[in-house]
Amino acid sequence: MTFEVLLLVLGGFLLGGAWSIWKADSDTEGRTGPQVFFAVVLLVAALLATASAILRL
Repeated sequence: MTFEVLLLVLGGFLLGGAWSIWKADSDTEGRTGPQVFFAVVLLVAALLATASAILRL
């Protein structure tokens, strides 16, 4: 397994985590601030990992 493939897998894992947090139900109506913040952070990390893997190919 090359480093590029590992970065692509990591990007997919982080993207799944962001989606999971985004779709998580909460007791309040709508999403909470920390949910949105953490989902955005995971999304940015996923995009960076995927972009760096594509650039290294």
